Amino acid sequence: MYLSILIPIYDERDNINPLYDQLTKVLDGLARDYEVIFVNDGSADGSDKILDDLAAKNPNARVIHMRRNFGQTAAIMAAIRCAKGDVMIPMDGDLQNDPVDIPRLLAKLDEGFDVVSGWRKNREDKALTRLLPSIIANGLISRVMGVRLHDYGCTMKAYRREVIEDVRLYGEMHRFIPIYAAWEGARVTEIPVTHHARKHGVSKYGLGRISRVLLDILVLYFIDRSFDRPIQFFGKIGLLSLSLSLIAFIWALIMKIFYATDFIFTPLPLLAGTLGIAGVMFMLLGVIAEMQSRTYYESQGRTTYSIKATRNIDPDDKEA
Repeated sequence: MYLSILIPIYDERDNINPLYDQLTKVLDGLARDYEVIFVNDGSADGSDKILDDLAAKNPNARVIHMRRNFGQTAAIMAAIRCAKGDVMIPMDGDLQNDPVDIPRLLAKLDEGFDVVSGWRKNREDKALTRLLPSIIANGLISRVMGVRLHDYGCTMKAYRREVIEDVRLYGEMHRFIPIYAAWEGARVTEIPVTHHARKHGVSKYGLGRISRVLLDILVLYFIDRSFDRPIQFFGKIGLLSLSLSLIAFIWALIMKIFYATDFIFTPLPLLAGTLGIAGVMFMLLGVIAEMQSRTYYESQGRTTYSIKATRNIDPDDKEA
């Protein structure tokens, strides 16, 4: 089994060499071929020079330099595209993930799982700005998406190549790879992993990321429930808006007929009109999205389903 360790780097110059030393100590003891792919995501602190020196001395250390800072998701995607491993293990470059957990992740894969997610059970982070938002976000994601994990934000995970190589990630979606894998029928599990307090550098995460995570959850929810039938998603919102518009209009009529309240003295007619227009717009948006969805599937020859295996079926049979 060939291993690929994927490490995004953004201004981590003091952590690079200690991390590589810890990794090689663990990986050399596994008796498996491996590569360590560092992705320099536009660092401005001299990390690029340290990475180049490391790669020059160690053929197992491979480096990708991004033109600018594109974010952790893009860095992980770049590493996945260049990785050769049968198993890919992303991890942070700040020494907070511990390489000693890698054998435990691999042992869990050997049990038949396709994705093993790390759970920072005893997390060494600030309670208000990191722990509390993480607990809320993880609970919300698990409830909405149906994949029960305690810690989506933990970068340290192990993936079999076949469940990750075709994934396309955007925005902040790297944390949701287990969800993508589960959609394809992968077996997903979780184990506690060690988490250390940061010693060098500063964290790039904060409360400002909460809004982005919430919006990404909305996108995932749409993809999961309505990507191949968007009219059902937007149409329901449109019908709800039209229903509320009708209720507001009837209420305005009741106020005028039975209580002699002219339309000009109540906001109900304006509310009814606004909701009615919004309802029609959502319905039209659903129709447009439906057309785009069909174009997406048909132009790329994609299907709205995924077959795990067949028996006595000719693979050339187009109807299979």
